Amino acid sequence: MYIGIFTNNYLPNPYGVSTSIEGFRKGLESEGHKVSIFAPSWHDEIYKDLPNVYRYHSLKVPTKVSFSLAIPYSQRIDKKIKKMPLDLIHAQHPNLVGAQGKRWAKEKKIPLIYTWHSIYDKYVHYVSPIPQKFAAKWIIDSAIKFAQSADYVIVPSKSMYEIVCKKGLKHKNIHVIPSGVDEELFSNPNGDKIKSRYNIPLDALLIVSISRVTEEKNVSFLAKVMRKVLLRDRNAYFLFGGDGDLLDEVKNILSDDLICERVIFAGKIDREAVKDYLDSANIFVYASTTETQGTIISEAMYMGIPIVAVNASGVRDLIDDGKTGYLTKENISDMTYAILKCINNVNDRKKIGVQAKNYAMENYTVKVCTQKLIDIYERAIFEYKQ
Repeated sequence: MYIGIFTNNYLPNPYGVSTSIEGFRKGLESEGHKVSIFAPSWHDEIYKDLPNVYRYHSLKVPTKVSFSLAIPYSQRIDKKIKKMPLDLIHAQHPNLVGAQGKRWAKEKKIPLIYTWHSIYDKYVHYVSPIPQKFAAKWIIDSAIKFAQSADYVIVPSKSMYEIVCKKGLKHKNIHVIPSGVDEELFSNPNGDKIKSRYNIPLDALLIVSISRVTEEKNVSFLAKVMRKVLLRDRNAYFLFGGDGDLLDEVKNILSDDLICERVIFAGKIDREAVKDYLDSANIFVYASTTETQGTIISEAMYMGIPIVAVNASGVRDLIDDGKTGYLTKENISDMTYAILKCINNVNDRKKIGVQAKNYAMENYTVKVCTQKLIDIYERAIFEYKQ
C-alpha cells in the first residue's frame, strides 16, 4: 500500500502525536508499505527530514509551548500529490493539514482514515484570545464533522472511544488502536550516564516524570505531591523532564531548601534520549488527567519502570492497578502515600516493573500496533472498491 499521512504536528516536536506517527511510519515501512508524510515546517530546530516528508510553510505562533501553525496551501506539494499513486489517506487532525488530506482523498477517490488523538476542548487555553467556551464547542463540532466524513475513525484507547461517543460522534467504524513503543529506538538504554550528568548518586532512588510543563498535564499538582514525598524521604531524588509555561511555578513549589538539591529540571528531552532518562528511574510518576493514551506511560512500562499515576482517561487503560503500576485519586495525600509505598516496598516495586514490561511487550510495541492498523487499511480499501 501507499499511504499519505496528513498532520498538523510532526517531528522534531517530541510529543504524543509526532511519536505516534513516527512509530507507525517505521512499522508500516518495515512491512513493505510506502508512506509519505505531509506536515508543517518547523522553526526552532534544524531537522533533517526523510525524503518522503513534505513540509507546508508555517507560522511560529506565540502559544504556551513551541508550535508551528501550518499554512496548508502549496502548489509545489499539490503537484507532488497529484502524481502519487496513493491507496488511502490517514489524517491526524480535523483541520489545516488534515483538511488537505480530506480534499485529496475525495479528489483521488480513495479512503480517508482519521485518528482522533486528543481531547481537543482540554487544550483551548492555548488560544487565550478566543473565549474558551466558544473555542471548545467549535473544535469539537469540527472534529465530529470531520470524523463523520471519514471511512474509518481510530482512537488510541478505550477511554477515548467512550469520550468521543459521549461528545456526539456516531460512526459505525470506530476502532481502538494504541500507539506502539519503537523497540529499536528504546534498545540499549544507559541510565547511569543520566545520573552522572546531573551528579545523582548511582545508588540513589530516582523518581522521574517527563511531560510538557503545562496546565493540561497537571504539573503543579504533581510538584506539590513530590514536595511532600521528598520531605518525607530524604534519600529520594526527583528529575522532571520537559518545558512549558508553568515551569517557573513548578520550580517555585519545589524550591524548599530541604529538597532543592535533590530536584533536577532536565528541560526538553530529545526523543532519542528518552530511553536513558527512563532507564535511570526507579519510579515514574504522572498526574495528567487529559491523556487519550499517554505514550510516555507505555514507554515507561516497556522499560520495566513501576508507575504511579492519577487514575484518569487513557492512563487507566494501560495500568492494571497493583499489577503493572499504581493508580491514585487526584488527591495530594493519596498520591504521596502511593509513591512512598512504592519506594518502601522494594520487592513489590521490582515485581510490578517486570509485569509492566511483559504487558507492554505483548500489547504496546510498534510491531503489534502496526499490524492492527494495516488490518484497518486493508478493510477500508476493500470496502471502498465494493
